[in-house]
Amino acid sequence: MMDEYYMSLAVAKAREAYALDEVPIGCVIEYGGKVIGRGCNRRMTDKNVLAHAEIIAINEACAFMGDWRLEGCTLYVTVEPCPMCSGAILQARIPRVVFGTRNNKAGCCGSIYNLLAEPRFNHRAEITENVMHEECANLMKDFFKYNRRR
Repeated sequence: MMDEYYMSLAVAKAREAYALDEVPIGCVIEYGGKVIGRGCNRRMTDKNVLAHAEIIAINEACAFMGDWRLEGCTLYVTVEPCPMCSGAILQARIPRVVFGTRNNKAGCCGSIYNLLAEPRFNHRAEITENVMHEECANLMKDFFKYNRRR
């Protein structure tokens, strides 16, 4: 039940990205029952390759925690993280990632590769997928369908 609640907050952030004409990906980070980081995709808006929803949320969560380690947190994101975001998740020591829909072109939590389960790294993360799958997948489908028509 809690996974759906926090994913619904990530979906709201994804809708913010959609309103900015960005790929609709949203992310929230939970710690102790409180949201401590939020982000939505802003690459085009900020003209910055690093402005992924997860990176923005991780930055906010680190500021809240006063540390680069986000142990005890859960990251909720509407779309499976890419290699850069998966690397940041590992570096931040986030123990659990929940995502809505797979990313068959760049996903690194099982689609192309599972960076978060790579045994050669000193940290791994538990993955839960397909939370609010239809809503997350439909946001992406609608966005790209709309952009192809333009």
